Amino acid sequence: MFLTRYLRWPMGVLKHPVRLAIPFRQCSTQSKEGTADDGNPSDKKSLIVRTNLFESAAKKDKQTYIEMVKIFEKRSVHRRNHVEFIYAALRHMEEFGVNKDIAVYKALIDVMPKGKFIPTNIFQAEFMHYPRQQQCIIDLLEQMEDNGVMPDYEMEAMLINVFGKKGHPVRKYWRMMYWMPKFKNLSPWLLPNPVPDDTFELARLAVERMCSIDPRSKVEIFDTKTVENALDHTWVVSGQSVEQSELLEAHNKEEPIYIEGPFVIWLRNRCISYYILKSAPKPLEPIEQTEDPDDVSNLHNPYIGLDLRFRKGQRFGSAVSTRRRSVHEQDDGIIYAICCTGTSTKDSLLSWIRLLEKQNGNGALSSLAVLFKFTSPTAEVTVSDGNSNTVQH
Repeated sequence: MFLTRYLRWPMGVLKHPVRLAIPFRQCSTQSKEGTADDGNPSDKKSLIVRTNLFESAAKKDKQTYIEMVKIFEKRSVHRRNHVEFIYAALRHMEEFGVNKDIAVYKALIDVMPKGKFIPTNIFQAEFMHYPRQQQCIIDLLEQMEDNGVMPDYEMEAMLINVFGKKGHPVRKYWRMMYWMPKFKNLSPWLLPNPVPDDTFELARLAVERMCSIDPRSKVEIFDTKTVENALDHTWVVSGQSVEQSELLEAHNKEEPIYIEGPFVIWLRNRCISYYILKSAPKPLEPIEQTEDPDDVSNLHNPYIGLDLRFRKGQRFGSAVSTRRRSVHEQDDGIIYAICCTGTSTKDSLLSWIRLLEKQNGNGALSSLAVLFKFTSPTAEVTVSDGNSNTVQH
C-alpha cells in the first residue's frame, strides 16, 4: 500500500508541475535557432543551408572546399548534424576536384567529435556503438577505396581517437591497408598518376600497352601531312611487329583486308578509341597433338633439340612439329596492325594505310583491297572522361 502510493506520487508531480513551482523542461529535438510554425524544424533549414554551401560556391577548388569544412567546425562547439554534413561533402567532392586528395578525407574525419564514440565494453564494440557515425566513416573509406586513394598511418591515429581500436571504421582501415598495397603496383602496364588529358599522350600509352603482347612490336608516330592529297592533317600512332608484316605479306591477294573500329580502351578514368587492320575470319589449322601431354617421358630437351622418345629409339609420332600459331592469329581473323588517330575519320585511316605501305615496307598493301568496317558511326570524339558524362573533343 505504501509502495503503491510512493510510486504514484512522482507521476502526480509530473502531471501537475505548476503546483509545486517546479520548472518542467520538455525534451525537444529542435535546435536553439528556432522552429517554423508550418512543421518544418530549423534543423532541416540549417541542414539545407549547409548542403547548399557546396552548390552555391562560385569557385570550386580545394581551398574553397577546406574553408567550408572549417566554417562548419567553427559554427558550433558540439558540431551537430556532422553526419549529414559529411555525406553532403562526400557528394560534392568530384565537383571540387578533391575526390582523390587524402588531405580532404582527413579533414572530413576530423569533423567528428573526439572520444565520444569509443566503446567501453565488448558488447558496444561488437554491436556497432553509434551506428550512424560509424557507417558514415565507413562510407567515406569506401569512397577513398573506389577512387584509389590509399590511407596512411596518420588516418589510423585519427580513427582511433574517434572510435577506438575496436571500432568498425578502424577495422575497415586495416583491411584497406592489407589489400590496397598489394594491388597498387600489381598491373604490368603502369600508368602515370594522374593520367594525362592530352589525346596524343593517351593514344601513345594505349598503343604501347596493346602492342606489348609482342616484344618485337614497334610503335611509330606518323604525320598525315606527308601523304599526298590528304584532307585531314593530324597525327597517327601506329603499332606493328615484324611478325605482323610477314603475315601481311603472306595474305592471299584475292581476299580483302578490313579496317575495323572504333574500339574503346580505358586508361584508368580516361578512354580512347582505336582501329585495327585485320583479315576476314577463317578457320585456323588445328595443332596436332598425338601424345599425352602429361607423360613426363616426353619432355623436351633444350640442349639437344630432340625429345626423349627419339633418344630412346622409340618414335611414336612425326618428327616434324606443327607450325606455331602466332599470337596475332585469332579466331575472328589475323590482326596486321593497330592505330589511333587524332580525328578518327576515314581520311586519316586511309592516310595510315598509305604510310604503312611507304614507310614501313608493307608493299603487299598496294595489291590488296582495303575495306572499312565500322562498328559505330565515325566521329571526331576520341577521349572521354570516365568520372562524368561529358565527352572531350
